[in-house]
Amino acid sequence: MSKQKITDEDALSFHLEPTPGKFEISATVPMTTQRDLSLAYSPGVAVPCLAIAENPELAYDYTNKGNLVAVISNGTAVLGLGNLGALGSKPVMEGKAVLFKRFADVNSIDIELDTEDPDAFCNAVRLMGPTFGGINLEDIKAPECFIIEQRLKEEMDIPVFHDDQHGTAVICAAGLLNALHLSGKKIEDVKIVLNGAGAAGIACIELLKSMGAKHSNCVVCDTKGVIYQGRTEGMNQWKSAHAITTELRTLDEAMKGADVFLGVSVKGAVTQDMVISMADNPVIFAMANPDPEITPEEAHEVRADAIVATGRSDYPNQVNNVLGFPYLFRGALDIHARAINDEMKIACAHALANLAREDVPDEVALAYGKNLAFGRDYIIPTPFDPRLIHRIPPAVARAGMKTGVARRPIIDMDAYELSLKTRMDPTASILRGINARARSAQARMIFAEGDDPRVLRAAVMYQRNGLGKALVVGRSNDVKAKLEEAGLGDAFRELEIVNAANTQHLSVYKDYLYERLQRKGYDSVDVHRLATRDRHVFSALMLAHGHGDGLVTGATRKSAHVLELVNHVFDADAAHGAVGVTALLHKGRIVLMADTLVHEWPDENDLATIAERGADVARHLGLEPRVAFVSFSTFGYPVSERAEKMHIAPSVLKARGVDFEYEGEMTVDVALNAKSAEQYPFSRLSGPANILVVPARHSASISVKLMQELAGATVIGPILSGIDKSIQICSTNSTANDILNMAVLASCKVG
Repeated sequence: MSKQKITDEDALSFHLEPTPGKFEISATVPMTTQRDLSLAYSPGVAVPCLAIAENPELAYDYTNKGNLVAVISNGTAVLGLGNLGALGSKPVMEGKAVLFKRFADVNSIDIELDTEDPDAFCNAVRLMGPTFGGINLEDIKAPECFIIEQRLKEEMDIPVFHDDQHGTAVICAAGLLNALHLSGKKIEDVKIVLNGAGAAGIACIELLKSMGAKHSNCVVCDTKGVIYQGRTEGMNQWKSAHAITTELRTLDEAMKGADVFLGVSVKGAVTQDMVISMADNPVIFAMANPDPEITPEEAHEVRADAIVATGRSDYPNQVNNVLGFPYLFRGALDIHARAINDEMKIACAHALANLAREDVPDEVALAYGKNLAFGRDYIIPTPFDPRLIHRIPPAVARAGMKTGVARRPIIDMDAYELSLKTRMDPTASILRGINARARSAQARMIFAEGDDPRVLRAAVMYQRNGLGKALVVGRSNDVKAKLEEAGLGDAFRELEIVNAANTQHLSVYKDYLYERLQRKGYDSVDVHRLATRDRHVFSALMLAHGHGDGLVTGATRKSAHVLELVNHVFDADAAHGAVGVTALLHKGRIVLMADTLVHEWPDENDLATIAERGADVARHLGLEPRVAFVSFSTFGYPVSERAEKMHIAPSVLKARGVDFEYEGEMTVDVALNAKSAEQYPFSRLSGPANILVVPARHSASISVKLMQELAGATVIGPILSGIDKSIQICSTNSTANDILNMAVLASCKVG
């Protein structure tokens, strides 16, 4: 799998566009009338204020406290960058807030405190306590992080969690449970060596001891060597708690006969000789970032029996905190917890470990482009496993209720799990899935319009995101100049620039094109001109001859014109069953609209074909197709000649014996609104439609544009379906990200 490249320019652009920062606040209530204003603010707001003053617990009912976490730092230990100060840490804290929302639907606000004084820090956080349902501490240097967390836990009645410590510890513990299971060892029997006695390392060893590891079997090392009883150099109270009576003094000595190595230290801290000296079936968690203490390749070179985990996504068994903190807080918030205790962390670790032992859903395997099964290279679930949201929080909640930290215990756990399944935005997982599939496919993507800066930025992003190889059609000097203007001059060497002047295949292309067009009024001169001067035709010829795996075009010319040019090389027209399907993503729903590109005025047979193509696209996106033929009438009323074909089309599908749900004709509200659909209990749809087949291309275009402009829907497409090769045609108002999305779809062969 190709590694991603991230430049300074990429990172700065990501944080700058489309608006500065990584999240915004949006209202959950209407604010359109005077009555709305009166209820939201004065005088209506007085009523919940008085109720909360009388009973503080009602704050969880009438405010967002129960789903609001503060991500708080002073910037004294930002990633591996050191003390950047409060303001320098803000991008990281914003990022943490985004992860909370994306993975567990937890609202979060970042707060950066401009102080290195633990007393001042604690006072500030304590005074903000009424606002939040939980506190996530981040990037605070040791030993102050220990002092701050312990004091806040004592002074506040909401969960206080330092993720740098406990997040790493929980995921490490989950992975270790499975690694020991595979190696046939028990935690109470194994010798564990920890290198790195900072916040994360100490939290790891403390959690493992609470899970059964023996104090005498745990050897902790820092830059001075083994932490032993009687050592004075570089010691503090937190290290002293893990000092043991031993003659061991160096990491090299400690590793002899060790069953487990945990590293939260520095690159290269572990040598191959150390690995050789470990016990049978050694477990190595080399978690230093960005480079581990020893790479999996280096470890396996000398010990084939080793189980290795790192903190990196490009190796198996990634110890990733995002597997823990969103779900820990989700479970804690849902029981209105007073704290996150060891029992809740252990429950999280066990739930993660158990999940990794289960069969991996097809969509996860498809997303990663490989079979994932419990074993030495799969001991920890992947971050994009859709089961995490409804498996981990219930386990955390149960532990919290059992240990008495829940203010409001959950009565019906089955209903709670069901609510978690439906809580997350399904469009997010779909987009993550197709991106992961694209990264696995590593397609050679042809970007036809290399003279357009948006296309060039998309091509650069495609390649640097590790999605595959970007082939840009254009003149080298022009491409280079435009990249430099965009601040991406260094990307020129990374891209492959292709044109008629530098290809060795031009004669083959022209012969092929002449054979297709000679009976359509084109002579050899016309064909030469098309093949050498028109980038859309040239790009299509590249694709037709296997000199690329997918094609993205259309950003600079109207889609109808581009499609006409592509059809010189392919049969992407109505007569051959081609269809354009546009995906609309809005408020957690995804609806496909068809046909938005090819059929001007389809008849009932065309409409049936459009429905089939829409179902193909839906399945490629991980959706179970439910097709509605939409009109201004529902099941024959009111009677209209214009609606007749929509009425007949379902019968055509029935005759074809298709294997997906379909119904019609019907109005849009009946198709999409379950309440409206209840009036028609005979409907063959088991739920709201996710594919709308419309009467004509103009109605499709109008509908898509209305949703985009008035509702703010995200539009992907039109997705060209029903042709042999993977071609996607952008709109002329596409952004670089839109073009990239189309390239991803082309890479996944959606359609």
